[in-house]
Amino acid sequence: MPFFPRLATAPFCPSEVRGSVDIPARAGLWKRVRLLAGPGLLVAVGYMDPGNWATDIAAGSRYGYALLWVVLASSLAAMLLQTLSARLGLVTGMDLARACRERYPPAVNTVLWLFAELAIIATDIAEVLGSALALHLLFGVSLLVGVTITAFDLLLVVGLQGRGFRQVEAIILALVVTISLCFALQLMLVGPNWSAVWQGFVPRNVRALDPQALVLAVGIVGATVMPHNLYLHSSIVQTRHVARDERSRRDAIRLSTLDTVGALTLALVVNAAILVLAASAFNANGQYAVTEIQDAYRLLGPIAGAAAPLLFGVALLASGQSSTFTGTIAGQILMEGFLDLKFPCWIRRLITRLLAVIPAFIGIAWLGEGAVGRLLVLTQVLLSVQLPFAIWPLIRFTSDRRLMGPFASTPLMRAAAWAVFGLITTANVWMVLSVG
Repeated sequence: MPFFPRLATAPFCPSEVRGSVDIPARAGLWKRVRLLAGPGLLVAVGYMDPGNWATDIAAGSRYGYALLWVVLASSLAAMLLQTLSARLGLVTGMDLARACRERYPPAVNTVLWLFAELAIIATDIAEVLGSALALHLLFGVSLLVGVTITAFDLLLVVGLQGRGFRQVEAIILALVVTISLCFALQLMLVGPNWSAVWQGFVPRNVRALDPQALVLAVGIVGATVMPHNLYLHSSIVQTRHVARDERSRRDAIRLSTLDTVGALTLALVVNAAILVLAASAFNANGQYAVTEIQDAYRLLGPIAGAAAPLLFGVALLASGQSSTFTGTIAGQILMEGFLDLKFPCWIRRLITRLLAVIPAFIGIAWLGEGAVGRLLVLTQVLLSVQLPFAIWPLIRFTSDRRLMGPFASTPLMRAAAWAVFGLITTANVWMVLSVG
């Protein structure tokens, strides 16, 4: 029996797949774990997209292992927030966007929807740039041609229409395994200083961060804790249908938390591996200004051997494609939740991809092919700036006992979530003031 559950014939769009998998209350633990596994993986791929690569490579090259603690802290914050998102969906049967529509006035909802849409566009721009860059490095096509080719991933979405989440989850799993194996092999070739790596996970001299380090730190946060993933997770957990009694829902929350933490731990390892690779290959060899992914690709060969650039390029291509599915689903969730509008997935994908391809085209044509890294970091900074607008309603809803009943977040969870909100908001303000 395959690990992932077989989902009837559910289509690719979220509005028609909720309740697709029944979770028997009396089933064994392993069967319940197997049936509930999957949504965390779809969320985790958003934490491995090319935007993460740009920020992690720049951070590792310039500051060595010193910002690894930011990757760890961001991942822990992501685990907390995604757990709250899953809890909201499992308990209320509503995703975060729909909960906002039912609780807030139209003007507030419009603002929240616009910010969430900007987050998806920023993420998709990163995917376009990353995939185009991978095609450029692996096959020699120009970046502008690569950007054009990425527009045809619409055919992939159309091809999956009607095939269900099981196929999507299986494809995502294959891409994540590919990325993980590629980085494991690259680290073996580079040979990091593991003692220094462990020390990098301990925060030191936080007050001494210069403005550029702060921008990179905020970029890492934006690349790790992604706003649209909070909307996405609260919806896709509803593809698992559990009984409405308290015991069944509590069990589902516990197992969904396990799924989320496990998947995001894998994402943490991948993100840390990217930064460690850059620190070991570049910073340790006196190359402190490797901020472009293509420069990292070219410099890896002389340092780690001919196989390293190939592994790097394959992982980058897998990374760029892995978020294609989740971006489409998240966009559909936003339109259905905030606006109560439903479009075929291919139309939604076409709109999102065009809104990403056009800025990517303009950015490369205007700033040149050497500016991809800067554009990627910028998209992640924009994501961080938009984060508070998704975190605020999530914390408010999951803390409301009238909405959540006995499943409302505990005082400790609320305190931790508000602390994350405060730190991210403060870091954003600090970054703006420092850079300005």
